[in-house]
Amino acid sequence: MKQPAGVILAGGRATRMGGGDKALLKLGGVTLLQRVVARLKPQVAALALNANGDASRFAHTGLPVVADSVDGFAGPLAGVLAGLDWAAAQGFESIVTAAGDTPFFPLDLVRRLVAKADGMQHPLVLAATPDGRQPTFGLWPVALRDDLRAELEGGLRKVVLWTDKHGGRLAEFADEGAPFFNVNTPEDLAKAEAML
Repeated sequence: MKQPAGVILAGGRATRMGGGDKALLKLGGVTLLQRVVARLKPQVAALALNANGDASRFAHTGLPVVADSVDGFAGPLAGVLAGLDWAAAQGFESIVTAAGDTPFFPLDLVRRLVAKADGMQHPLVLAATPDGRQPTFGLWPVALRDDLRAELEGGLRKVVLWTDKHGGRLAEFADEGAPFFNVNTPEDLAKAEAML
């Protein structure tokens, strides 16, 4: 399997944080987005950012910004679809997604997702911990993007309903150190500072 492209999902509304861009919050003097880029970029062949609204606010990253093509804040699957459409235009067969508010995810995320997809016609793998599936961290096949678009337009919003339908697998990660800890609230940001 060719090395996947990477897509950082930062298209949410951050309502629990009071709105705005969670990915641009500072953690240890560096934005969450910078931390996510530093972890994901070495693992993938190319990198893009899924975000909605004025893309110029992310110009400093140098990343291509892809917006949801499905209206109404359709959740992470809309960001996955935007990433798949971008990757298809770049000639990639798959993408790996990571959440823009999750600064500690594994440095071997992509390798382990790809390994779990061995033998699959359409590589579709979600990260999982003992606490459950991590639906914003996954390996997604470009070949299924039209199916995903149709499902989203039909009202589907739950990631696992779609991945299960297509025989998606799970790549298990130990939960030590909370690798998929994400910053949703001001309290979470304080906790992340302590985790640093």
